[in-house]
Amino acid sequence: MNRPDLLDGLTESVWGPFQIERCADLSAAAQRLGESPFDALLAALPHERAAGLSAWPALSHAVQHSATLVFTPDCEPDWTLDLLSRGVQDVLPMAQLACLPRCLRLSIERHKLDRAARKAYATDLGTGLPNRTQLLEHMNHLLALRQREPSPMGLLVVRVEGLLRAKEDLGREAANVLRRKVAVRLRAGVRASDVVASLGADVFGVLLASTEKPEDAERVARKLQNAVHKPLSVAGHDLTLNSSVGISLYPSDAQDADTLLRLATAAAAGRPVAGKAGLTQWPERSRKAKPAANDEEG
Repeated sequence: MNRPDLLDGLTESVWGPFQIERCADLSAAAQRLGESPFDALLAALPHERAAGLSAWPALSHAVQHSATLVFTPDCEPDWTLDLLSRGVQDVLPMAQLACLPRCLRLSIERHKLDRAARKAYATDLGTGLPNRTQLLEHMNHLLALRQREPSPMGLLVVRVEGLLRAKEDLGREAANVLRRKVAVRLRAGVRASDVVASLGADVFGVLLASTEKPEDAERVARKLQNAVHKPLSVAGHDLTLNSSVGISLYPSDAQDADTLLRLATAAAAGRPVAGKAGLTQWPERSRKAKPAANDEEG
């Protein structure tokens, strides 16, 4: 925030050096956080604004990507603990202003360690793909950026039929090889800006970072189904896999990551749920669009 008295001691502190960029308010801070990464966000807020900070739309994005500290005249236990539960590093009273450089540096270092630990546990070792937690983080990041300028995106959940049977028939290692080959095909079928994640032994998630129209997600779903359906050679066996794909769209189906994932997962499993998520299946049983035998790449 724009408080020179808070920041004067930071540039020359032994706990730094710190390079400071001031923002006039939370809206300006959200915009800057969306444009480039920062090690820390320091919010100096009056009591009533600090108490309502948990409702700030960009808070989830801020705490994921920056060590977030709040300075306020009075720290009440209830909302202070609520902010900490939401990922804020620390909430400090103005009376501790002299400790700001030390608190800021330690918060930055703790945040780096926390991110490194999350990353270590956020990868599916069998395929090298992000796992469910990492996918949700990507989704929350994109949703935070869309608070100011909404634009559509899509989520696909791909259930691959035959992977579990391959484990029973060919063994764990052959099944792992098969999963990796499926992962490669899914990754090759989408853009570099899209995210492919492992959601389970036979389930994958595909986050389409931008879609111009709803039909784009359906086109990608058919393309990925065709890629999965092509025969694969594993342990001397030629295998053909089937798949079903559940589709959920932002913002028409839901506007939060958990609900989008729930809708697409349920649709891929063929379970009716409240929402508009669509289902495509192999072979030609889709209620939205039929898989094309020779769908073009792209």
